[in-house]
Amino acid sequence: MSKARLVITAVVVEGRTQSEVARSYGVSKGWVSRLLARYRIEGEAAFQPRSRRPSTSPKATPTAVIDLVIRTRRQLTEAGLDAGAETIAWHLRHHHQLSVSRATIHRILVRHGLVVPQPAKRPKSSYLRFEAELPNECWQSDFTHYRLSRPDGSPAAEVEIISWLDDHSRYALHVTAHPRISGPIVLASFRLAASQHGFPASTLTDNGMVYTARFAGGRGGRTALESELRQFNIIQKNSRPNHPTTCGKIERFQQTMKKWLRAQPSQPATITDLQTLLDSFVAEYNQRRPHRSLPRQATPATAYQTRPKATPAADRTRDHHNRVRQDRVDDTGVVTLRINGKLHHIGIGRTHARTPILMLINGLDIHIIHATTGQIIREL
Repeated sequence: MSKARLVITAVVVEGRTQSEVARSYGVSKGWVSRLLARYRIEGEAAFQPRSRRPSTSPKATPTAVIDLVIRTRRQLTEAGLDAGAETIAWHLRHHHQLSVSRATIHRILVRHGLVVPQPAKRPKSSYLRFEAELPNECWQSDFTHYRLSRPDGSPAAEVEIISWLDDHSRYALHVTAHPRISGPIVLASFRLAASQHGFPASTLTDNGMVYTARFAGGRGGRTALESELRQFNIIQKNSRPNHPTTCGKIERFQQTMKKWLRAQPSQPATITDLQTLLDSFVAEYNQRRPHRSLPRQATPATAYQTRPKATPAADRTRDHHNRVRQDRVDDTGVVTLRINGKLHHIGIGRTHARTPILMLINGLDIHIIHATTGQIIREL
């Protein structure tokens, strides 16, 4: 028998006073009084367990914010864009001037059944992450398949899409659709990307025969791309067989691209239609979509265009000490940098006091960049 029922029995049936019963059962007199009043109003229901949840929660997330989170999630999902908690927080901060933590957004999504648990998914901590320090230091490339649609919506021919992606900034350098990817098309796409963005210091691809003939048993010679890279002294890197995560950035880019394509209400019927959609996606991806893997969720265009570009080894006249350093401008508007054992004091200006910065050092060439906006503050 519960203590509440014993207390009520002692007072109502046995006729004992509330003070006596409180002393006997080790409870407060006020609790006995409240329990007795509840019993007289509710009867047997008074013995049921009661929730201890407060009647009001002053710090609870407002309903309007919850509705905005859910609406933003659905809008991004319907557009085929990333709709995770970090991305939603970015949109709330930049488009609605609301600051909501990632954890709060995640709890809202879980509470409304908008998150699908993935317990078997490999944890991110198990991967060995790498990233080029400068734009054009490494380009990743791969191609994927996409099926066209007939006017009645039925599946049509399958075509292939080749992409070139900057490893440092995730900037989409070149994305085109073709009936079938061949060695000459790979070379032509690389040349077009290089004509627009300059030659990279290295490339990273898988071992497809359009990229490399190293597994052809010596019978295939060199591919068109291999000959081109050797001519300009560009380092060619290839992933180990059965290790797709080495080229994980381009693989993830293709996943994002195809998710966006499938979400479009009008599916392409021709390669021309598909290329039009790809151009729209590249503009969205590079210029407007926040990227979760970049510092402060910058856009790839910001990370790519505001920093110095690496070049092939043949373009370097001397061996420089390249490094990237994170720092903060002091209260007097100065940062310090040690070069060749000597400490230098570099004036930035008091207007930039306490500003977080990135320092890109290439020998004696130094670029000082605002870490939040990507703006070059000073070059020397």
